[in-house]
Amino acid sequence: MASFGDNELQFDNIFIPEEWSDAADSVATTWPPPVAFVCGPKNSGKTTFSRLLVNVLLQRYKKVAYLDTDVGQTEFTPPGLLSLTTIDKITSDLSIPCLKTPERCFFFGDISSKRDPKTYLAYIFALYDHYRRTYLLSNGGSPGNAGVPLVINTTGWVKGIGYDILVDMIKHISPTHVVKIYISAVNKNLPAGAFWLDDGNGAAATLIEVNSARQDYFNRSVLVQKDACLLRDLRVMAYFRQCFPSDMKITTIKELSRALAAHPPYEIPISSIKIKHLHCEVPKSEVFYSLNATIVGLAVDSEGSENFPDCMGLGIVRAIDTFKHVVYVITPVPKSSLQKVDLLLQGFIKIPTCLLQVQGCISPYMSADVLP
Repeated sequence: MASFGDNELQFDNIFIPEEWSDAADSVATTWPPPVAFVCGPKNSGKTTFSRLLVNVLLQRYKKVAYLDTDVGQTEFTPPGLLSLTTIDKITSDLSIPCLKTPERCFFFGDISSKRDPKTYLAYIFALYDHYRRTYLLSNGGSPGNAGVPLVINTTGWVKGIGYDILVDMIKHISPTHVVKIYISAVNKNLPAGAFWLDDGNGAAATLIEVNSARQDYFNRSVLVQKDACLLRDLRVMAYFRQCFPSDMKITTIKELSRALAAHPPYEIPISSIKIKHLHCEVPKSEVFYSLNATIVGLAVDSEGSENFPDCMGLGIVRAIDTFKHVVYVITPVPKSSLQKVDLLLQGFIKIPTCLLQVQGCISPYMSADVLP
């Protein structure tokens, strides 16, 4: 791989122009540790630039914090989660996302913030406030955690309510840098300049404006159409692949489907958990029917009014036995963390259809572990 000092970098099919390298360097060379807010329309390269920026920052810092606010195209988690993750190793291939265990995350339960912008923003603000308390020394962070920059990746929804959400995020976070990416379709871009300021008033941030790295022969940036649904399904399958040892031969969707169908689920007493449906209301008589064969957030409930349930990970509700009063859940979450879970959150994150098309499934009521 070429060094970051080269004028132009090439990562497989991803073109990294000099403009991007210069922008990443200008962010990384500032002090105190930067808080970089990356924004732009869909398919403009926000995630790729964020990965590049993390790599450049890791040449100067021991670790970098990453706030992922795109619930539909998540970076380190399965879809539907808002997360804060710390990274301490350079990514060698900017085209390949990888799953990491976040430092803290919340289960939003949807692939867009449209249904509940208020809760969406509240979760993001809570994650940023956690970063500020933990890593910013001037706000009480410990000396050992001082010097940790933050990269914030955002969604491509930049019009209407999406625009208002971006403005609210910038105003709360007050980043040191705002990196705005433009595409050739002018009407899809964010407004020019510091769009988040009211009549020129507000916290100052260094604005860096760059063009999308996706270019045609005329040097025009072009939208790269992605199959968002397929990418989400792949992320979900990669996540539940973690239920099995890495050396276990699972290389196809069919093999993963059969492995999950045969995998002994955890047995969780209904009396030990609460069930909450997000973004919709479900009659009490239909609660268990609605849970069966769905993906749920495995959370730890918080009694405080200003606190939110921390999410330990996701699980598939394999079955519910109303006679034994237990829920059967398949999850890669370690048993030590699962024992803390007392809240199941159901949203609109779906099991990939291909994983449900399994023939010859064994009984869903077999369990390997029983949580007290």
